[in-house]
Amino acid sequence: QVQLVESGGGLVQPGGSLRLSCAASGFTFSRSPMSWVRQAPGKGLEWVSVITAGGGSTSYADSVKGRFTISRDNAKNTLYLQMNSLKPEDTAVYYCALEQGTGDYSHRGQGAQVTVSS
Repeated sequence: QVQLVESGGGLVQPGGSLRLSCAASGFTFSRSPMSWVRQAPGKGLEWVSVITAGGGSTSYADSVKGRFTISRDNAKNTLYLQMNSLKPEDTAVYYCALEQGTGDYSHRGQGAQVTVSS
């Protein structure tokens, strides 16, 4: 079955950087578009970024555009999210998820906590 395991979260000061990784297994990763979504305390899931199966096209939410970069290594079955210039409002649990084109992110990992605070 689909398994997604995020890593790389932590506590960082405003303006800092973090890189999240997501190890995928149980499906054909190289044929699957993937997304990052996040959930801030007391709020619903928010889509952050998507990447096509081959990695040739990406898209970002306006709130992270220019600061976050999504990428993937299909040889390693791994998805990444490089987060720069982090802001307190980026504090959330970040999930990697299968992108099904429906807004359904039920196939997602256990999440990685990112806390941006001084």
